[in-house]
Amino acid sequence: MTEGIFESDVSLEDRILGGLDDEQREVASTLNGPMCVLAGAGTGKTRAITHRIAYGVHSGVYTPQRLLAVTFTARAAAEMRSRLRDLGVANVQARTFHAAALRQLQFFWPQAIGGTLPNLLDHKANMIAEASRRLRLSTDRASIRDLAAEIEWAKVSMLTPANYLENAQDRGTPGGFDLTAVSRVFQAYEDIKTDRNVIDFEDVLLITVGILQEDPKVAATVREQYRHFVVDEYQDVSPLQQRLLELWLGGRDELCVVGDASQTIYSFTGASPKHLLGFKAQYPAANVVKLIRDYRSTPQVVKLANELLGSRRSGGPVADAAWAPPLKLVAQRPSGPEPKFMECPDDEAEAAVVAGRIKELLDAGVKASEVAILFRTNGQSEAYEQALASAGIGYQLRGGERFFARKEVRDAILQLRAATRAVAEGPVEPLGQVVRDIVASLGYSDAAPHSGGALRERWESLAALVALADELAVSRGEAFTLAEFVNELQERSVAQHAPTVQGVTLASLHAAKGLEWDAVFLVGLSEGLMPISFADAPEDVDEERRLLYVGITRAREHLNLSWSTARTPGGRANRKPSRFLDGLRPDSVASANARNRTGPTRRKAAAPASCRVCGSMLGTGAERKVGRCNQCPPTYEEQTFDALRQWRLDEAKTAEVPAYVVFTDATLTAIAEARPASLDELAALAGVGPSKLERYGEAVLAVLAESTDA
Repeated sequence: MTEGIFESDVSLEDRILGGLDDEQREVASTLNGPMCVLAGAGTGKTRAITHRIAYGVHSGVYTPQRLLAVTFTARAAAEMRSRLRDLGVANVQARTFHAAALRQLQFFWPQAIGGTLPNLLDHKANMIAEASRRLRLSTDRASIRDLAAEIEWAKVSMLTPANYLENAQDRGTPGGFDLTAVSRVFQAYEDIKTDRNVIDFEDVLLITVGILQEDPKVAATVREQYRHFVVDEYQDVSPLQQRLLELWLGGRDELCVVGDASQTIYSFTGASPKHLLGFKAQYPAANVVKLIRDYRSTPQVVKLANELLGSRRSGGPVADAAWAPPLKLVAQRPSGPEPKFMECPDDEAEAAVVAGRIKELLDAGVKASEVAILFRTNGQSEAYEQALASAGIGYQLRGGERFFARKEVRDAILQLRAATRAVAEGPVEPLGQVVRDIVASLGYSDAAPHSGGALRERWESLAALVALADELAVSRGEAFTLAEFVNELQERSVAQHAPTVQGVTLASLHAAKGLEWDAVFLVGLSEGLMPISFADAPEDVDEERRLLYVGITRAREHLNLSWSTARTPGGRANRKPSRFLDGLRPDSVASANARNRTGPTRRKAAAPASCRVCGSMLGTGAERKVGRCNQCPPTYEEQTFDALRQWRLDEAKTAEVPAYVVFTDATLTAIAEARPASLDELAALAGVGPSKLERYGEAVLAVLAESTDA
């Protein structure tokens, strides 16, 4: 137990509820009847529901073994169990829908169906490829992935191959195939599974639902076992998960759900916020509590998040429920820096600028593990991996090699387990020091190695284990033993609940859900990436807006939003900033028709199409930027151009970025030839966007003035 929380001279109410705000306290102290918690980002929802469970158990209202807490990821379930143990509650079942259903299926299969439970299929790809070959359909890895996603959507929507076609008319062409072909692949896939006696993850839920519907004895046993239910991230439940929950409840209403419709970002998997938004209609007596106090982010970050949702002009699931409009967050943290908006000439330059900004933060004392770069698609990560590596900054790719699969981590756990007996028999030392002594033989030291590469990565893995030991020794108390620590690592390994590793996090926006960092860089925020190009329906665009909202609300203090105008250096600058930034970024306006990009927008005048010297057509972007063809001699003065080039070099060295990131040669040439005398004249030149004008405008004008005086 945690020291101080369970002292006998402190009342139960003060021990469990003392540190909660009024709304959190209402959630935690209301133990019976249906409850819906509408919890905005950073408002402490996990704290509220874990304290609710702990208060219910310690007050005797809940029996730990008869309460089931359901989450959407194994990591979230492990985090909930860890928090509950810190609150002195060790036996509550906190599981994902799949894990809870699989546990029940394994127990009831022999009596309900007979025989041995079929093997569980880890991945669908091979069987879907085989199903496609049987139908003589030509597929590649991408189309197989899309077909797998479509079959998963169909199954969680409780569709079969027989009724898929009539219920999927708005699904487009998954994997590039018409819906008739998809339904045939779906049927062939199901046939192959039956032949091989295997089931997939969706079958676990489907079969459990079937048993509970058809076998009254099994249903009665489950309902006797579980009397109270808590469901986190309720906006993400699928029709199949909702049906399973209803069968678990069996008409009872001892249910607490927690969610935020503004963070619905998985509708492509069958998730829908309609159950959250319709909770009051289903349970008229439900107590609805709104958590809007944001303890995570600064007022500046919260303001941007609120404005992003406030600018939405379409319908959609959030707007459709009058009783649950988008939650307007109220910041509780002290003021911080304003979010920064950066326009870059190309992807490579954007990555270099981001790496430079990150280095500034690290030099200022921000930990690398508290910095994240978030992007829309995983394919965007490569440029940032290269930029960080070039800058000597360590990083970890979320979704890459799993922490507990690393050799040094597996070796460390083996040594820790082997040492448990010797430590138990020897003198008592602080857990953190014991772990340090044990993993020292694997390459750990208190000081990080100066070199990078594999040596540094190995050290960072071991350092994460040591830091976790220190953290748990504080939260669980001095009596927390090495054996208990090893058991904790084993449980975390199963749940893939990895400790924090030092290194900048690279992750997709979807993978960042549920996480937070001191500094967040949202990159690639241009049309076609945010919103993604295939989000053409209003509801799809609305989900992309919510995805950006999730990204913004991951940041505690520092928030950077960037985009590039071209894909490659020297490429055509035809990209536009995301419509979602209209009215949010400096020098932009919110267009009434921004959703369809049909309304008036403020755009820079087009670069000249013909050479101002000889009148010939300009063929390249660089020529159009300068306004002169390559055959005509430059019209700038050498001393002016040299002064600008030296200034650019000094600026690049200071920011530790390539010179072209400041201004490209073509833009520098255009400035030297045009010799603008004001910021307005400078802004009229191609290649000088709002962010560069703000950052470099005055300095450029000063250089031009000095070169004229000389």
